Amino acid sequence: MSAEQFAAVVMFTLLLAMVIGGVHLAFALMFMGLILGLIYQGPAIFPMAMLQIFDVMESEILIAVPLFVFMGTILERSGIAEKVYQSLYEFFGPVRGGLAIATVVTCTIFAACTGVIAATVTTMTLLAIPSMLKRKYDKGLATGVVCAGGSLGILIPPSVMLVMYGPMANLSVAKLFAAALFPGLLLSALYLAYIIVRCWLQPEAAPAISPEERPAVGAKLVLHTAVQILPAFFLIIAVLGSIIAGIASPTEASGVGAFCALLLAAAYRKLTVQYLKEAAYTTLIVSTMVFFIIFGAGIFNAVFLYLGGGNLIRDALIGLPFGKWFILATMMFILFIGGFFIAWQGLLYIVVPIFLPVVAAIGFDPLWFALLVCVNLQMSFLTPPFAYAIFFVKGAAPPEITTLDIYRGVVPFVSLQALGLTICILYPEIILWLPRVTLGAVGK
Repeated sequence: MSAEQFAAVVMFTLLLAMVIGGVHLAFALMFMGLILGLIYQGPAIFPMAMLQIFDVMESEILIAVPLFVFMGTILERSGIAEKVYQSLYEFFGPVRGGLAIATVVTCTIFAACTGVIAATVTTMTLLAIPSMLKRKYDKGLATGVVCAGGSLGILIPPSVMLVMYGPMANLSVAKLFAAALFPGLLLSALYLAYIIVRCWLQPEAAPAISPEERPAVGAKLVLHTAVQILPAFFLIIAVLGSIIAGIASPTEASGVGAFCALLLAAAYRKLTVQYLKEAAYTTLIVSTMVFFIIFGAGIFNAVFLYLGGGNLIRDALIGLPFGKWFILATMMFILFIGGFFIAWQGLLYIVVPIFLPVVAAIGFDPLWFALLVCVNLQMSFLTPPFAYAIFFVKGAAPPEITTLDIYRGVVPFVSLQALGLTICILYPEIILWLPRVTLGAVGK
């Protein structure tokens, strides 16, 4: 190991220490990049840093980030989620675990309407957890369902994670969207299967709603449920359908989605000046955080690679025994452990660029690997201490919900996410089939 490579190792170690110590990831990245850059590159680090920022700002695809965030923020306040959940609550309520099932289905639908998790997790915490607690649901199951289901929004398109991944790895975002659909639905199906099996084994964990609360089952109930869900499907088709069909680029579709979200908010009589100001302010905060992390990661990675850190890690991974599948397992394990301590944006922009040359060297499909990364990063939302979904649930849940209840509730769902990741590894067509048949060679 050369002196420069040793400095790269120290650089990464200090970054991890700063993040664990509470320094915001974006500023930790910028600080370490600039300090080590000054030491080893001198004043040349400053124009290099400006070029990194300029490259991000001229990226057309990243325009979709604030637009998708704005769309999700508008939907959070429009009342659509409440109406969808209420209709599914009536539809599934008469069966054991029905409220938990309704929560996962609502989260899955809402995930396809927004690219961030904060809106979904917070909304479902306020809607679903009080309903489940009132009916004596197990606290761990109630909170785990919301954490896991709400986190689907970062995987099921239109996902901000996928929008950020595409330019970084030189992959078509449209193909990433198409590739992510079935893995996201697979995780949702695993959650539903777990709820059904657990409620069969432990009926007291999730009892059905009382006979007095049950609506009459029939065509009227089915029609009412379909009508309430229809606006969400309208938005999904407008955004995701136009991308997969090749009608619009992700950036164009994000504009369409934001406009359609405004139309839905107007239809629900929620579109006011104050409403728009709050949505714009939230969008500004979230988008600024995302872009600062991208800026910082660009500077950090440029210096880290200049020092030879990328080559050091690449050689170490390629030199592992037992072949390419063991190398893949090692990379997935590193991402999983990293999710305990570093936000997903950091892992996406710090660790993944180092892995990409290794993926190319051992011959894995980059699109397939991209979705394995994104499925893996689902676990980072549920693994403390830096677990966003847990933070959102704890902040909005009733006071009788403790942090221990949430930790206990997310453990089975982290295991299900690991199972989903394993299935995607064993059956690559889950990821690759849809982009191949819908988009063909587009984006290569």
